[in-house]
Amino acid sequence: MTRLGVVAIGRNEGERLRRCLASLLDQAARVVYVDSGSTDHSLDIARSFGVDSVSLDMSAPFTAARGRNAGVDALREGGLPEHIQFIDGDCAVVDGWLAAAIAALDDDTDLGLVTGWRSEVARGASVYNQMCDVEWHRPAGEIRACGGDFMVRSEVFDKIGGFDPGLICSEDEDFVLRLRKAGYMARRLPLDMTSHDANMTRFSQWWRRTLRAGHGFAEVGRRHGDHFVAERRRAWISGLGLPLVALLGAAWIGWLVPLGVVTIYGLSWWRTARGLAMNCQNPPEARRHAAFYTLAKLPHLLGMLLYHIRRLRSARPRLIEYK
Repeated sequence: MTRLGVVAIGRNEGERLRRCLASLLDQAARVVYVDSGSTDHSLDIARSFGVDSVSLDMSAPFTAARGRNAGVDALREGGLPEHIQFIDGDCAVVDGWLAAAIAALDDDTDLGLVTGWRSEVARGASVYNQMCDVEWHRPAGEIRACGGDFMVRSEVFDKIGGFDPGLICSEDEDFVLRLRKAGYMARRLPLDMTSHDANMTRFSQWWRRTLRAGHGFAEVGRRHGDHFVAERRRAWISGLGLPLVALLGAAWIGWLVPLGVVTIYGLSWWRTARGLAMNCQNPPEARRHAAFYTLAKLPHLLGMLLYHIRRLRSARPRLIEYK
């Protein structure tokens, strides 16, 4: 059995995909690229590297989960490898990660999945890239969930049924939650795993990405009631509750009520900025990020509402893209 297979997924990644596939050369791994309806030259790039390429059927909605499952199915044709590394097409694998991840899985049979740290290749390009870079660097150790770059045992992947193709986002969190419920551990190693190119330079991109996160809070939170609890609560309170209090208070009592609500938002910003600064961020950056984290409750709420509207209408899932 081949020890390692890699599934890379992408849509209109262009040169980012070239960087991704180049990082996988000479890694003693079978590589499959799954394309979700790209209109650029992504498929040509994949073919130039000689990797197996799969184009998803355009008659069904594109999702990252569907792409990853299709990649694993392509790996099966030559015999499913022992381990599978998933990577997004806008990421590149850091030298040494694949060997370290395999070694970690070999050392602990109870361990079903390992992940590591992402970093942004252009951290200073925008405040949005900076926030992504901070988001990727979570504490090492046992984890409850993680993003879509990770290595998993193929037998565990099959045991839990792979990714849920109906999820348009947070399918990675759902996957890890189900893996843990099946009795396996997930761990973040204190190692650099991938470098990421978020390429977020506009407020509208950040807004849509944050809206998508809110959609995931609601959908995955509904499936796993003890997950995203704090995130959903903050969205309901800060995204809906406080604005309603401000509006109704202004109408019935006077300007002191909305002033009090603004003060609460200000205190939330200050606490967030202080926490980020205590976590080794420089103060000016921490203050900027805190402003966006405070504002994020509104698109989070709208994403949650969008999920519930779609669910009640039995609407087909559609991707929320930010690039």
